[in-house]
This record gives sequence, structure tokens and C-alpha cells, in this order.
Amino acid sequence: MLKLVYSIRHYFEKHGFYVSSRFADRLGIRAKNVRLFFIYLSFATVGIGFAFYITLAFLLRLKDLFYTKRSSVFDL
Repeated sequence: MLKLVYSIRHYFEKHGFYVSSRFADRLGIRAKNVRLFFIYLSFATVGIGFAFYITLAFLLRLKDLFYTKRSSVFDL
């Protein structure tokens, strides 16, 4: 079972790194820089989504503090 996992991992590492190497060759830069760019881009993408979520949660909480629906006039 472990041998199967290692063979699958080896296959994806070999072909996955080949994509970044080929892309780097086309651009004329090092493959290491392309890999780092994709890593930084993935962290930035996750960070932007998390920041957007936190901002919306804060605004909804703020809205609830200012606007409360009252069921009758006597709730004042």
C-alpha cells in the first residue's frame, strides 16, 4: 500500500515540476522563481478570501448593532 502511495507521489512530483520547468524555460527565468511565485500567489488568494470574509462578518455584526427590528411600539 505504501509503495503505491510513493509511486503516485513520484508521478505527480515529476510531471508537476515539469510544468513549472517548461514554463520557466519559455519565460527565460529559473524554475525556482516560478514555483515560489505560485506558492506566494496561493497564499495571497487564500488571504484575500479570508480578509473578505472577516470584513463581511464585521459589517453584518455592525448592522445588527444599529438596526434591530422591533415588533411593537412598546418595545422602545
